[in-house]
Amino acid sequence: MVRGTADDRARTRLLSVLAEVLPEGQLERETERLYRHGDDAERRGVLRALPVLPASVTRLGLTLVEDGLRSNDPRLVAAAMGPFAAAHLDQPAWRQGVLKCLFIGVPLAAVAGLGRRTDSELLRMARDLAEERRAAGRDIEPDLRALLGTAVPPAPPPPPRGEDDSR
Repeated sequence: MVRGTADDRARTRLLSVLAEVLPEGQLERETERLYRHGDDAERRGVLRALPVLPASVTRLGLTLVEDGLRSNDPRLVAAAMGPFAAAHLDQPAWRQGVLKCLFIGVPLAAVAGLGRRTDSELLRMARDLAEERRAAGRDIEPDLRALLGTAVPPAPPPPPRGEDDSR
């Protein structure tokens, strides 16, 4: 999931060859067609290929990354948060992508540019997420702990069943 599959790499190579032989407008249309009409593997392949495509496809690439980030498929979200997102997403959209990864269990190793793009606002959002999870008695994942760079206290254990708090 983090770096993609052999199929993803093959699709990237195929799209890079298309970029060499198709005129820009036709490349953009074909790239969009492959994404919109493809299955999840095809979509993942297109997202992973975006960094090797020419700048003329950047606007479309942003639209496709945003679409991938709306998915709940961890493999698609991981592909969306690759090098293209690190280079082209604006900071608020990139932060939301990182939080999406944390919410659905995508390893932060899949997020290209994490060290370079992490800022105080992302850390504030991550602290809020950790606090919400702790207050709800839920585990705080190792990636969230690592992002915060601190030992977040674990959630308190739930009270034993059958205890009445009304006393």
